[in-house]
Amino acid sequence: MATPPTSAPPTTRPALRKARRQEQLVSKRLLREEAADGRDGAESGPGALSHEQVVELLRGVQRGSADRSGSLRRLRWALQDKETQHAFARLEGSVRVLVGLLTSSQAHVQLEAARCLHELSHATEPAVAEACLPATPYLLTYLSGHSVEFTELCLYTLGNLVVESEAVRKQLLPQGIIPALASCIQSPHEAVLEGLGYVLSQLLQAKEAPTEIVPLVLDSGLLQHMLRLVCSGLKSGVGAAVEFAWCLHYIVCSHVANAALLALGALPALASLLIDVASEMSPGAAEGLELLVCPVLRCLSNLLAEETAGCDVRVLDERLLVALFLILQCLFQEHPFIVQESLWLLNNLTADEPFFCSTLLALDLLPALLQLLPHSQTASVLVLTVLCNIAEKGPAYCQELHRRAALPPPPGTLCGTEALGQYLELLHLLFLHCPEAAADFVRQGGHEALEQQQGSAELAARAQALLHMASRSARPALA
Repeated sequence: MATPPTSAPPTTRPALRKARRQEQLVSKRLLREEAADGRDGAESGPGALSHEQVVELLRGVQRGSADRSGSLRRLRWALQDKETQHAFARLEGSVRVLVGLLTSSQAHVQLEAARCLHELSHATEPAVAEACLPATPYLLTYLSGHSVEFTELCLYTLGNLVVESEAVRKQLLPQGIIPALASCIQSPHEAVLEGLGYVLSQLLQAKEAPTEIVPLVLDSGLLQHMLRLVCSGLKSGVGAAVEFAWCLHYIVCSHVANAALLALGALPALASLLIDVASEMSPGAAEGLELLVCPVLRCLSNLLAEETAGCDVRVLDERLLVALFLILQCLFQEHPFIVQESLWLLNNLTADEPFFCSTLLALDLLPALLQLLPHSQTASVLVLTVLCNIAEKGPAYCQELHRRAALPPPPGTLCGTEALGQYLELLHLLFLHCPEAAADFVRQGGHEALEQQQGSAELAARAQALLHMASRSARPALA
């Protein structure tokens, strides 16, 4: 479900979480909280330097003078330019100079060298990322260091590198990136945990993840820690919870570890989290929570689909439906994508489980559901699918739908062939199980809308069949 890679703008850590949008799941990130020479990290970088200027900067770094940190800061500033990044990476031995300084006994020199590598890791050219390969063993080693800032910098540098190049990932896996990340998962620092989640989420989106990365994650014991951090996010830190929630989403989508997740109790744990999130929400006062809601909704939806394939784990809690509609009410105006995510979950909840169909009717949530019909084409299809899920449960459910006047608007108000097809399917189920619904449909002029149906030949034939069905049901009532 990930989108093509995009680049995030330079940003401070509180804003990094906001990059986790539906359209920006794979991204590179920059930590520029303390920009070079007093410049703000949000400013545009310098222009491209000539080859001679890049060589001179590198010489300044190599001289070992008292101002080596200043030379590194100037180099870091220069490396914010893409052409300068390429020129630097092409210089023989340039990255190895930075790697040498990364092992310096002087902490401030180490940090500046790491910041230079971090700027290089943000390059859009895979060749620049691959030029940084000599640094990866050191970046992994320093994940166990004591400096939160240095560890965080190493994590985001690794996360940027693994996105761009399969060659980088193939080197990092045998170097032990997964065990190194597993050693960080117990960190008490949210900044470290958030960076760790970022690296993992980038790795888990790789095309080779199902076969080469997810099994290593399973063997490392990371899975239970990820689930714990997601579900404790409201107390211990939303930022890390968001990152690990996306990690869980990518793992679920790989279909490699779902049985393990279900065995760990992921389904009830994530359902409880959604209920807790809803209890924290109020319209206009839920800033940032939508970033956690989106991956949690996806995980629940996909795990429910897996559960129906044979894993006998169910969550029968009416609070989950209430939470879902509360989240919709609070978020859909400013974050419209939440509608689709929520309706996917509602569809999977009602597909094979009469409990949720009955609960939706008993709690009188149909009006709120029907209000989502005009939201978008996808929303109209999903709303109609949920109504079909209810109607499929038999006569009692169809009679209740009819009693509550849950018939959607006529086809003329629906957008798209798929929505019209679902509308016809709903009518078929209602007419089949509740003849009085068919009679009322005719009496209210619904047959005229069906007669004007101009869709495909298949839909037109289905509409004609429904007209005959409705007419037969209406005759006794009209006699």
